Amino acid sequence: MSDLIAPADVDLPADGFALFPDRSVVALRVRGELKDLATVVDSLDGVEPVTVSSPDGLNILRHSTAHILAQAVQRVRPQANLGIGPPITDGFYYDFGVDEPFTPEDLKAIKKEMERIVREGQRFVRRVVTDDEARTELADEPFKLELIGLKGGSQEAAEGASVEVGAGELTIYDNVTRDGETAWKDLCRGPHVPSTRVAGNGWDLTRVAGAYWRGSEKNPQLQRIYGTAWPTKDELRAYQQRLEEAAKRDHRKLGKDLDLFSFPEEIGPGLSVFHPKGGIIRYEIERYMRESLLANGYQVVNTPHITKGDLFMTSGHLQWYADGMYPPMVLDEVVDADGHVSREGQEYYLKPMNCPFHNLIFRSRGRSYRELPLRLSEFGSVYRYEKSGTLAGLTRVRGMTQDDTHIYVTADQVKGELEHSLAFVLQTLRDYGLNDFYLELSTKEEGNPKFIGDDRLWDEATRTLREVAEGSGLELVPDPGGAAFYGPKISVQARDAIGRTWQMSTIQLDFNQPERFELEYTGPDGEKHRPVMIHRALFGSIERFFAILLEHYAGAFPVWLAPVQVVGIPVAEEYGPYLDEIVARLRAVGVRAEVDHSDDRMPKKIRTHTTQKVPLQLIAGEQDRSGGTVSFRFRDGSQTNGIPVDEAIDKIVAAISGRLLVNTAEDLV
Repeated sequence: MSDLIAPADVDLPADGFALFPDRSVVALRVRGELKDLATVVDSLDGVEPVTVSSPDGLNILRHSTAHILAQAVQRVRPQANLGIGPPITDGFYYDFGVDEPFTPEDLKAIKKEMERIVREGQRFVRRVVTDDEARTELADEPFKLELIGLKGGSQEAAEGASVEVGAGELTIYDNVTRDGETAWKDLCRGPHVPSTRVAGNGWDLTRVAGAYWRGSEKNPQLQRIYGTAWPTKDELRAYQQRLEEAAKRDHRKLGKDLDLFSFPEEIGPGLSVFHPKGGIIRYEIERYMRESLLANGYQVVNTPHITKGDLFMTSGHLQWYADGMYPPMVLDEVVDADGHVSREGQEYYLKPMNCPFHNLIFRSRGRSYRELPLRLSEFGSVYRYEKSGTLAGLTRVRGMTQDDTHIYVTADQVKGELEHSLAFVLQTLRDYGLNDFYLELSTKEEGNPKFIGDDRLWDEATRTLREVAEGSGLELVPDPGGAAFYGPKISVQARDAIGRTWQMSTIQLDFNQPERFELEYTGPDGEKHRPVMIHRALFGSIERFFAILLEHYAGAFPVWLAPVQVVGIPVAEEYGPYLDEIVARLRAVGVRAEVDHSDDRMPKKIRTHTTQKVPLQLIAGEQDRSGGTVSFRFRDGSQTNGIPVDEAIDKIVAAISGRLLVNTAEDLV
């Protein structure tokens, strides 16, 4: 909502330029619908200005800059066919069908053309066309023709295609020069900024990637050019600085530099192995989580990695999630000596989810209301056939371990258990060092066949989740259409040390799985009742959470998570045995400590372990040995000298038990 208001002396009807002459206004919202600034209105009721810095304004700016990019590409590569060019988080992209991939020289030429188009101040002019008119005008654009043919379908024609076609009228946007000539045009729903000049110098092109048309590997591969756009050059520079910081924190780079994990080609894409240092970090993450689960009334279970396909038919995954599953293995077929099949084989699947298995555990015997809430938890390995182009280090993998919990409750217990789960999630995330949260409520999309179950139950589940989310006091953001196929969910969104948002824990309410598995418990009335099921994953997956923590801390973990917590560095070789004695005492109380006995000189040893982000270095020379002390050196290069050994050990143990982040002398209390 903008605080800009229309001048009192404007005569109606009037367009947005007359109503809101402030140059920060780039579009209108008329009764909730975004419109071009050139739109004429008869009344001010429901009319609001959209400023370029608002979320909608940024999307409009970025989509308009995508059009500038596409026009520039067709100036440089006239034969390039247009795909789609939607706004995305922090930027935009546009897909092109070209014979040869774009080169760095191409990008330089494209940027120069974009600068010219911006300076030309071309106006974005909306024009309504019929399907036939659009086909005639875009006869040389095969991808656009395909979108026209898919207009009004029940599902989006392609990822990001909603910026071009929908269920309503078709429109083309002409880029009109100052002398009234149409310089370029594109199929688009709009709205757009008034002129290419609005893009100014707050944009840049960032990278080129391959992308399959409409997201299918069966379709042609296009070239996708990514870019970013901001209202001012200062905001662009601030964004670029954030990207530079993010690149330094990239978990894939840190994973290699710190020797934490890898993705061997011999195993396959999206399948990771954790090295010893990464393994101990993962162990600590899981160990603390298990302790917290047991302390909060959860029961630990374990289930196989594969199952007969019938289980996923019952759960609905084969009907609704088959594209995300690995193909089946046909096993147990029996063939006689003559080659005749005497017993048909059965299809087995690698599991993509743990919930069907937990349902079987619940159903394995009779259950009483006295057992509820029943909280079953598992660190379960699951496998999902993610497209190769979507894989991204540990944040998007094909094999993962979920800290998966399924809670079975009575109808009366639902709200209280949701509150308990959310409080547990937030406190545990804080214990790992994440403190800045907001919540997202994902609901069903009306008319979408993906979502199964009774509308009344969906409404009840959504209302309950909303009440619990609002009761937390955290900001609540709607996510229409983002629910799981079996029920709505709350997701905890956490901001990391450089302000990026990560989806963390999810809490999903499910009335459908208990129905599909015919789960029952005996109530106090002696009758059978259907439980309600809550899905709760705190990390999402261990792999992804590992990556998030690695980037959040830039590899400099709190002492309790650091793979090597203490390293002893003797000033000279003769002081090594003295440090060995101290390290032996530390190891006896569970501290991961070692002494560097390498032939390197002391300054190089300090640099090596600082680079490896060891939180605590213990340095000892003659004065320390004779006085029974050690000197602490910290990640920032600060140092505290002459600490008695007993006191030093107490400080180290306290830092670990207190889960402290120790980077400076002041951090070690």
